[in-house]
Amino acid sequence: MSPTASPDINLADYIDHTLLNPTATAEAIAQLCEEADKYHFPTVCVYPSRVKAAVGLLHNRNPSVCTVIGFPSGATTSAVKLYEAQEALENGAAELDVVINLGWLKQGDFDAVHQEIAEICSLSDVPVKAILETAVLTDAEKRMAAKLCMEAGVEFLKTSTGWQGGATVEDVRLLKALTQDRIGIKASGGIRTVEQAMALILAGATRLGTSHGVMLVQMREAEGN
Repeated sequence: MSPTASPDINLADYIDHTLLNPTATAEAIAQLCEEADKYHFPTVCVYPSRVKAAVGLLHNRNPSVCTVIGFPSGATTSAVKLYEAQEALENGAAELDVVINLGWLKQGDFDAVHQEIAEICSLSDVPVKAILETAVLTDAEKRMAAKLCMEAGVEFLKTSTGWQGGATVEDVRLLKALTQDRIGIKASGGIRTVEQAMALILAGATRLGTSHGVMLVQMREAEGN
C-alpha cells in the first residue's frame, strides 16, 4: 500500500500548525489560529512572544497553543530556558517544544542534558517535546538523546527544528523503536507533500510540525481520502 493510500488516517489530526517565521505579524498569527480552528488541527505552534495572543484568539476553541523553548539553537543557558518555559506557561502555552543542548550532548555531558530537560518537565504537567535535531546527530547520539529525554519525563521526541535539516522516515523509525510507543514522536521540518506526511505517520510519527498544514489537508481531500 502506498503512503497516500491509507483512507483511515485523518491527516488533520496529526498537524501542529506552525508559524515560526520571526517576521510574522499579528495578522499572520490570527490567520494561523483561524486555519487551525477551521481544519481542527491539534495545536498552533508559535514563538513565545506570540503565545498570549494565540491563546486569546483560540479561547473556547479546540486547538491549543504550543511554543518553542531555546529555539532554534538550544544553546541558551538552562536558566534562560527555564524562565522562557515558565513565562510561556503563565501566558497559557499548553505544550512546550524544547531544543536540547546539542553541544553538551556531543561532548558527553549527559547529566547536564538530562537535568535541563527534567527541570522544564517539572514545571507543570503540560506535554514537553524534546527537539533532538536529528540531522546533526549520529545514530549513537540519537539513541543517547532519546534515552536522556525519556528519563527526564518528556511526552514526545521531536526530530528537528527545521533549521538544520528536516524529518526523515529513517529517523522516525529509529525513534519509534527506541520509544516503543511509550511516548509520542513529532516529525518536523521539510514536510511539504502528502506522500511525505503519510510516510512519516506510517513510520510512527504521532504529530507533524509543518507550516504547510492547510495545503497538505487540501491535497489529501483532493485525493478523495
